[in-house]
Amino acid sequence: MIIKPADQETEFYQIHRLNYKTFVEEIPQHQPNDEKILIDKFHYKNKYIVALKNEQVIGMVCYNQLRPFSLDEKLPDLDTHLPHYDQLAEIRLLAVAREERRITVAYRLLKYLCAELSRNKIDMAVISGTTRQIRLYSSIGFTPFGPLVGKTGAFYQPMVITLNELRNDFKTN
Repeated sequence: MIIKPADQETEFYQIHRLNYKTFVEEIPQHQPNDEKILIDKFHYKNKYIVALKNEQVIGMVCYNQLRPFSLDEKLPDLDTHLPHYDQLAEIRLLAVAREERRITVAYRLLKYLCAELSRNKIDMAVISGTTRQIRLYSSIGFTPFGPLVGKTGAFYQPMVITLNELRNDFKTN
């Protein structure tokens, strides 16, 4: 398995397919379409990290530093819920292909992400964590804040983590 920033058109197409499988078919957040692809509305500013196996995207996560974040739209007073930070990012779309769901894939994606955030001097990150995985996010060090956002069948809990907490969990220098 290779973990790297996405930089090939074929990788981006596979990211859109994985997003569709995860956020349309599995978590009913978006409406189905005939193309079976889902291009994130923040695609133009997302920085994607992918897990590849035999040149196939088996997992991905992305982040961005440019406001507004998706959470800004869901919680207009987002900053009032957060402790002080210098550089904030939003982590989005953690997804692993169902047949590849092993702790190693998510762990290595998040470890690479942590190093990437550190290189970019980001000291805090927010997520909309699916309520189906709150225990996982909490075990990594994310702290819930604010009300649930989303809709029936696809509720998300706003969560925050400092880079120091993330770094401790993934032992990144």
